[in-house]
Amino acid sequence: MPSLKSVRLCSRAIEPRLFMAPPRIALLGFSIECNRFAPIATEKDFSARTLISGKEMLAEARSAAPRMLGEMPGFVADMDAAGVWDPVPLLLAMAEPNGPVDQAFFRRMMDEWESGLRTAGKLDGIYCVLHGAGLTTEDHDPEGTILAMIRAIVGPQIPLVASFDLHANVSDADVTPLNAFIGYRTNPHMDMRECGAESARILRQLLAGTKTYLACARLPIVPPTVTMLTGQDATVRPYGELIDLGQVRMREPPYAGRVLNVSVLGGFAFSDTPFNGLTAVVTATDADAARALAREIAVAGWERRERFRPKLTSLDEAVASAKSTEDRTTPALIFADVADNPGGGGRGNTMWILEAFLKAGVKDALVGVIFDPHLAAEATALGVGATLTAQFNRAGGDEFSKPFAASARVRALHSGPVLARRGIFAGGTIDLKTSAALEINGIIVVVISERVQCADPAFLECFGLDIGAARVVVVKSRGHFRGGFDEFFRHEQVVEVDCPGLTSPILSRFNWRHMPRPVLPIDDTASWSPEAT
Repeated sequence: MPSLKSVRLCSRAIEPRLFMAPPRIALLGFSIECNRFAPIATEKDFSARTLISGKEMLAEARSAAPRMLGEMPGFVADMDAAGVWDPVPLLLAMAEPNGPVDQAFFRRMMDEWESGLRTAGKLDGIYCVLHGAGLTTEDHDPEGTILAMIRAIVGPQIPLVASFDLHANVSDADVTPLNAFIGYRTNPHMDMRECGAESARILRQLLAGTKTYLACARLPIVPPTVTMLTGQDATVRPYGELIDLGQVRMREPPYAGRVLNVSVLGGFAFSDTPFNGLTAVVTATDADAARALAREIAVAGWERRERFRPKLTSLDEAVASAKSTEDRTTPALIFADVADNPGGGGRGNTMWILEAFLKAGVKDALVGVIFDPHLAAEATALGVGATLTAQFNRAGGDEFSKPFAASARVRALHSGPVLARRGIFAGGTIDLKTSAALEINGIIVVVISERVQCADPAFLECFGLDIGAARVVVVKSRGHFRGGFDEFFRHEQVVEVDCPGLTSPILSRFNWRHMPRPVLPIDDTASWSPEAT
């Protein structure tokens, strides 16, 4: 039976110091969400997104439109605002969600992080940007491997703080080396910069001598991705309620003034690790407070266990709903292809919804974004206005990448970076590379050459497409589109479609090899009791 566990990290206080020189803080990161069923991630995947070190990494973090996600820019900005400090940037590696990382490449990154720490000279603190759902071809927990390496080099007295995605699968090794664990609190992830800034504030407290204890509690619940919404617009949000509970309770007696951070991690099922499970991690200045609040959140999570069952719309029902929008008195709808989410390792190229909508004669529709470099290159070579037989997935892929062909006209072309304007990517630069908008029998399909989920309206607007005029929009995204497209669609206008794919929320469809069993909602026999621990 999964247990409630308490982890004490600091056996003695970090000695307060009067800095005669600015504090020297090492900066590094490894951020990728790994789907065990997706193709292996290589150095090329990281280079396409963020693989950056040294002064270039610091300059990018301070830029107006950084390529990296928000945690490191948020941390650097908060430290800059607090006073003079001496950053020591090592290596930041980020990639779009993919399969396990090639072990040889991960080893090379480990060597660079280790060498950088050993040659950095005297350090006063360390900040790590981590995801928590990473894998390599040989390691269930590369984040834990990184943290163990850091602690082995710098010893027990140097403050070590890390921020995590709320989809982290939390092992003991991800908690024990840390002085503070900072997880996202919003899904879609709108608070990445804030998490970086919070990490900076807590690190400064640690530098001043604050002693912390961390406790974690894991439940035998593996929430499907569509059950992990936060925010007030979602009508079914058991996960968001747990996050809210933690934020309220840490400010009330008996926890007020004793708890520094509460993180509730839903995990990422598709990593298929031995430590999958909904987990609460509490960072506090009092061990009893940390244990008690972690336990309280775990109890609340278990009480909500039946609400972590996904409710999706069948493809036939989705087709009928799309057709109903032809009546202009019916609100427009956005259809989420949740089973083919590039933000969870999906290839972004399955054809089930597009083919069904074309067959049904759905009109005034936008579909984006389909990952197909070959088709994007062909359309670009032909030019705007040209006609062609659009052959999707001619290069193959996984078992879900079925070929599909249709007559099309090149509506618009785009090449290169897009300045994201809303949601998870807001203010950042995303390179879609060679891309095309194809018109196919009343449906406009955006095809791109760099795999990414359709989380930002800018990915469609860069082709001159009017999202507000469309009656139907289809996005290859699980949930981050909500933070980008919410100016067009309310929660009630979102349809989550049940199709095949690498990121299907119907977890019983997968062959799990490492996940602890039994777990809900896969196994109805899962049980948990705080009294048993």
